[in-house]
Amino acid sequence: MFDRSVLAPFCSCPLFPVTHLEENARVHKVIAEGIYSDMMGRREEMGALLQRQGSSLLCPSPPAFQPLKMHCRDCALVTSSGHLLHSRQGSQIDQTECVIRMNDAPTRGYGRDVGNRTSLRVIAHSSIQRILRNRHDLLNVSQGTVFIFWGPSSYMRRDGKGQVYNNLHLLSQVLPRLKAFMITRHKMLQFDELFKQETGKDRKISNTWLSTGWFTMTIALELCDRINVYGMVPPDFCRDPNHPSVPYHYYEPFGPDECTMYLSHERGRKGSHHRFITEKRVFKNWARTFNIHFFQPDWKPESLAINHPENKPVF
Repeated sequence: MFDRSVLAPFCSCPLFPVTHLEENARVHKVIAEGIYSDMMGRREEMGALLQRQGSSLLCPSPPAFQPLKMHCRDCALVTSSGHLLHSRQGSQIDQTECVIRMNDAPTRGYGRDVGNRTSLRVIAHSSIQRILRNRHDLLNVSQGTVFIFWGPSSYMRRDGKGQVYNNLHLLSQVLPRLKAFMITRHKMLQFDELFKQETGKDRKISNTWLSTGWFTMTIALELCDRINVYGMVPPDFCRDPNHPSVPYHYYEPFGPDECTMYLSHERGRKGSHHRFITEKRVFKNWARTFNIHFFQPDWKPESLAINHPENKPVF
């Protein structure tokens, strides 16, 4: 179970000395207990600084904590599912206070079905190159969008060898107002523990990669009083032999079939796989207690005789 403070406390300290701050406009490094927020300066200067100072770039201890100022009364969590094609849900989605999207799912050309606004975008390390290629559309700072990046610790390291961290520095040269956050290794381990608590399965032993949907739903539960999920099927959807065939991604109409993708990952044993159906069972269970609602397709979990405690998952 988790509390709402997982994304809340963070400290702020200058990444460069004051002279560098004056040269590079406003450069800050924010270290969250669960997330890093970086508004970064020149890439080459950063690499040299990291080599010189190493871990001394961390905030002084004890840090000065401040709350992450993001809370939404209601959220639209927009999946990337092909179920959204021709749905005409865009207007309803855009009327929501906060709109959450994942990875490189576009709005341009799909606004009638998925809306045009984006308040928060959760991005996997594997999607960052596509984000960079489409940065003019996806990294629209004029909307004030918050971006949360997640990935293995090797991608997030701050010694010049972390792919995601380095790319965020590169982005800052073009988009100095980018609100970018990184999930720390400590919190990644807590996401793993939450998966184990909710499923009884150890992520590593079961050769499981958590999906971006897992991170996004968990973060949404912390930030949102009500979550309207668009495009997520119930966990038993693909067992119906008459289920409609839709593309895995609405923006790849000729891409793989959604249920084919779900079933192949769920049943995969060699190598690591996402467990999409297992995750959906957890989301269905959470929706019995928390303010989560599913649209396109519209469904709700059947009620159980046993009452669940009114506590959000804590990890």
